[in-house]
Amino acid sequence: MAADPAPRSSPAELAERYDALRPRLVGVAYAILGSRADAEDVVADTWLRLAGVAEPLDDLEAWAVVAVSRRALDVLRSARVRRETYVGPWLPEPVLGGLAAPGGPGGAGDGDDPADRVTLADEVHYALLVLLERLSPAERTAWVLHDVFGLTFDEVARVVGRTPAAVRQLASRARRHLAAERTRAPVDPAEHDAVVAAFAGASLQGDLAGLVAVLDPDVVLTGDGGGVVSSARRPVVGADRVARFLLGVLAKVDAAGRERVELVRVNGATGFAIVRPEGPDGGATTRVTGVVALTTAGGRVVRVDLVRNPAKLAGLRGLPT
Repeated sequence: MAADPAPRSSPAELAERYDALRPRLVGVAYAILGSRADAEDVVADTWLRLAGVAEPLDDLEAWAVVAVSRRALDVLRSARVRRETYVGPWLPEPVLGGLAAPGGPGGAGDGDDPADRVTLADEVHYALLVLLERLSPAERTAWVLHDVFGLTFDEVARVVGRTPAAVRQLASRARRHLAAERTRAPVDPAEHDAVVAAFAGASLQGDLAGLVAVLDPDVVLTGDGGGVVSSARRPVVGADRVARFLLGVLAKVDAAGRERVELVRVNGATGFAIVRPEGPDGGATTRVTGVVALTTAGGRVVRVDLVRNPAKLAGLRGLPT
């Protein structure tokens, strides 16, 4: 006798189950796209598609991960065309942890709705998202789904529309590309935080020599203003040039008198946000006007990524990672 089909969840039950999966689904889409806003849209579009599925689903999570990944891959392919005409370097949208000023908790991140959370895989730190931009959409998707989120090659094949053997080759090529770029060993969080503290001290004191000392001689700074906010149109290379550029940015922040620099978690690692107090009392709420992600190795900063494009910062409220 054939087994009875699985009962279909009520709309309310299905919505509750999907909402519970939402942080993971946004994390999958974000790793593929590098855009939190696009990832949110993909997950919302997939929910609309799920609401129209007539047959009951034995494994909602498996279906949703594949459906979200397919949609994200489609969006990534079209986004690559748009990014070719982007003004200046394109950087991924950062995801922030709860904003905290040095010396204590507080700020915009406290008490956020759990629905705003995104599950970031430990492997998907900010510098890696930058490197993923160098992969083809299919390579990136195959690597993210298999190596980060643990999908089988059969499952990934359903997403990219290729055979499992072809997907295995895509992931292998992606692995080789990333290995060639990621020549430095992972940094212990405590070591990273110590470097960030030294970087912050020198920067905020305007200490050019001290800042140069904490920067790797070959450090690279990439700025993303999107043609809307003034930023470096090309990467800035070298400790002295990067230090002078950063101190110039901070001087403008101080001169304005309406912004301040705060410690944040940028994709899980300590970095900085430039925030502007808003509201009738001049500080009831804050708006993020810049995010600085730091990559460290060997006790020095090797990469600085500065996101100033307002379109990439509009939704930042200090999201827990």
